[in-house]
Amino acid sequence: MGPMNIDGDLIHIPMATTEGCLIASTARGCKAINAGGGAITIVTADGMTRGPCVEFPNITRAADCKRWIEQEGEAVVTEAFNSTSRFARVRKLKVALAGRLVYIRFSTTTGDAMGMNMISKGCEKALSKISERYPDMQIISLSGNYCTDKKPAAINWIEGRGKSCVSEAVIPGSVVEKVLKTTVAALVELNISKNLIGSAMAGSVGGFNAHAANILTAVYLATGQDPAQNVESSMCITLMKAVNGGKDLHISCTMPCIEVGTIGGGTILPPQQAMLDFIGVRGPHPTEPGANARRLARVICASVMAGELSLCAALAAGHLVQAHMAHNRNGAAAAAPAPAPAAISSTTTIQASTPPATPVEREESPIPGSCIKS
Repeated sequence: MGPMNIDGDLIHIPMATTEGCLIASTARGCKAINAGGGAITIVTADGMTRGPCVEFPNITRAADCKRWIEQEGEAVVTEAFNSTSRFARVRKLKVALAGRLVYIRFSTTTGDAMGMNMISKGCEKALSKISERYPDMQIISLSGNYCTDKKPAAINWIEGRGKSCVSEAVIPGSVVEKVLKTTVAALVELNISKNLIGSAMAGSVGGFNAHAANILTAVYLATGQDPAQNVESSMCITLMKAVNGGKDLHISCTMPCIEVGTIGGGTILPPQQAMLDFIGVRGPHPTEPGANARRLARVICASVMAGELSLCAALAAGHLVQAHMAHNRNGAAAAAPAPAPAAISSTTTIQASTPPATPVEREESPIPGSCIKS
């Protein structure tokens, strides 16, 4: 899909989805953004997290441990964690108490890997160092849900997880009318009423958007990311405002939790490697660890903005149902009986039509993900 002008580069966006209208809609958003000069993106923070849970005999010991980690023990814990990897580096420690339980949220950079395995190894080493000072400490769980992984959580929305990104674009009013078939005023009003007020009425956490998860998940599947992490990664607030005397539209998407990597996991699969090559981010960056993963996050954030723009325009113009009927329905095909599936033996190999990929360099030993065809 695309190409889309992102930070001055024309980039084709790989998407894997069964929703036909999604590709057409996002492509329309790309066209409108390109006509306005393209998308600008930034990364405001980079830190994957893991939040172990430990327990003490009483709250006094628990509070003493919290104080120690936050003060003189911070350097000790950080050094222990950093010793386990060439790339994982602690950036922030956040400690919270619940009775005798202590939760320690490690926020760390992880190079170009998404980094969960890397961080888990570091947390184990750090906890063993803490237990030397507190032998009465009991480790309850390496992950105490204070991370928070694959679950909605306000801490991710506020503190960030993975790559925190923002994208923006200015769409000329004439393009809004010609390409998106609506007006700047109608889009601004719809965004406020739907994405902001409507989401607030629903008590949403990080859901102040139209369908960020649609675009993010499609790119995740195509590029070998963990699709279950769309729960927190698709947290997004979409803002629209009339600018230049009310003639043009300013749109931005703020996404604090995009969890992506360009090595390890599903990125070792040939089809997904081909898509990462397509964007130009496969494997570790040769000179700046983490640059490829951050670039992928920026591409995703800009792509989400294109999808948000087009869907909101369809809603403002009343075209949503019409578009779905046109792209997701086919009267002749629906009336015809479905062909019988061909028999496939247990030894048959189904090969994706992608060029063979060279072995990928890995910063850490990855755990291969499930085979997802793009």
